[in-house]
Amino acid sequence: MNSSKLRTRLAGLLYAKSYREGNFTLTSGKKSDYYFDCKQTALHPEGGYLIGKLFLEIIREQKMDIQGVGGMTLGADPLISAVTVLSYLDKNPLPGFIIRKEAKGHGTNSYLEGMANLEPGFKVCLLEDVVTTGGTLLTACQRVRDQGLVIKGILCVLDREEGGKENIIRAGYDLVSIFTRKELVNAAKS
Repeated sequence: MNSSKLRTRLAGLLYAKSYREGNFTLTSGKKSDYYFDCKQTALHPEGGYLIGKLFLEIIREQKMDIQGVGGMTLGADPLISAVTVLSYLDKNPLPGFIIRKEAKGHGTNSYLEGMANLEPGFKVCLLEDVVTTGGTLLTACQRVRDQGLVIKGILCVLDREEGGKENIIRAGYDLVSIFTRKELVNAAKS
């Protein structure tokens, strides 16, 4: 299946399982006329596969020379798993890591899980389900840098186009999304 067909199929799943219109309060505190719960699609067998395939295509297209992928728990957990498994099947394995919201509190007291598969200096790509203001993502970036990893890019399933991309760019990172809201709605209805 080519990239265009993958995107169209993913749009249909996201629109059916993850996209809801109504009145919602987001993590950022902002009010919104829609809510996007990517986990519903990312945890679906075909949805996880499509997201993983499209993220790997973007990594190749952007010529990211990376040695791992990671993201903030809980939203990025299924995204990371999809990419790591599919990268192994593609014979270009990328280990994953998960960024905790709070330090572990015991043992290594670390914010990052999966560091046994990575080394300081490794180049990585962060994965995110949805970007609104980018605040949570920028906190995650700091935790990744604190572990000595180099962030080569950030990929998300949905960019809400509410300032997050601009905030991320101002902080010195690139953000590539599979969809914006308009693209998602248009693709799902085509």
